Amino acid sequence: MHIPSLIEKKRDGHELSADEITSFINDFTEGKLPDYQMSAWAMAVFFRGMTPEETRYLTDAMMNSGRVLEYPKNSPPKIDKHSTGGVGDKISLVLAPLLACDEVWVPMISGRGLGITGGTLDKLESIPGFNVNLDQKRALKQLEQIHVFMIGQTSDICPADKKLYALRDVTGTVASQPLIVASIMSKKLAENLDRLVLDVKFGNGAFMKTRKEAKQLAESMTTVGQGMGVKTSYLLNPMEEPLGRAVGNALEVAECVEILQGGSGAEDVIKTVLDLSEKISESSRDELQKRLKDGSAWKKFASLVYAQDGDATALEKLKDIQAAPVVKSVEAKASGKIKTMTAESIGRASVMLGAGRQRAEDKIDFAVGLSAIKKVGEKVEKGEPLMFVHARTEKAFEEVRPILEKAAQIE
Repeated sequence: MHIPSLIEKKRDGHELSADEITSFINDFTEGKLPDYQMSAWAMAVFFRGMTPEETRYLTDAMMNSGRVLEYPKNSPPKIDKHSTGGVGDKISLVLAPLLACDEVWVPMISGRGLGITGGTLDKLESIPGFNVNLDQKRALKQLEQIHVFMIGQTSDICPADKKLYALRDVTGTVASQPLIVASIMSKKLAENLDRLVLDVKFGNGAFMKTRKEAKQLAESMTTVGQGMGVKTSYLLNPMEEPLGRAVGNALEVAECVEILQGGSGAEDVIKTVLDLSEKISESSRDELQKRLKDGSAWKKFASLVYAQDGDATALEKLKDIQAAPVVKSVEAKASGKIKTMTAESIGRASVMLGAGRQRAEDKIDFAVGLSAIKKVGEKVEKGEPLMFVHARTEKAFEEVRPILEKAAQIE
């Protein structure tokens, strides 16, 4: 195909066919199409958009640019969820083992932290020994044995997405909704799922700032999923304050361990887990809730950690194993009710502490972060801790304190 003609066609607002998009993506993946032409095409998409059909064609082409997971004939239904990211978003760590208590398979391919949003893989790697890099044979065997795996994206899954995202990142086209949808859905659908639920966040601590933007994205992703034969649903969830009371890697795992052992401290996390699970599970909400309380989901999580080379005995003492040298409180300057606990500011502070990456090559500090964060609507007395900061140094604590004091407003 004549590449300049395809770029011009999209530039002028015309619809591309499935064959044109597939050819374009295949040539790019194989190195036959130079970066400058793909950048020009991405910019044309940014300004002109794509029809739902074009977005589905693009998703399909990107998904099939690499390996799509395969399963034995007559294996159980495959289900998963995807989150658009948030501060303190630890949902997968509870949801995956909970869903795996059903007679279904949960092949969860997760990502690392991006900007102020934490990544599931980083959290899992705070567990000593946990291995997120399983080959296909071992991952499949694990599905057969315990019904769940939680791994990272391998280089042979959606290579087109990896190449295209790197270009979008440096050409100002990251925010294009069709390109966002194709990027997210190509990776998730490469899991070869039967059912998928999307957890789409909106607010100051999310990529989508308004509910309207989040709804548009959610509906577009749902249309693509349904069009590719996957039963897809979504929930819109606010991200104005962090999810739960902990932000940071080991601290969030410890909070999930408490939930999985029947604890009720992080009610918003439990509610979100149940809301999402209900969309794709074969069990009722009452049954799902019972599995969180009776230890079923906890046993499944321990089995998952053990199966992926992690030290399951470390789970209940993770805060001691991954302990930050400096733990200090940020205290309320007045008595009253918590009006805001700004997720964006808390996420930024956690990255500054080392719980996230400011550059791609940065190493994560598993021990640092924030715990015992007060929730919006709770009453506090003057001098009472609003949260505890887990820092590597006194200097690091002092750097984030003003940000955190501003994040918490009392009325």
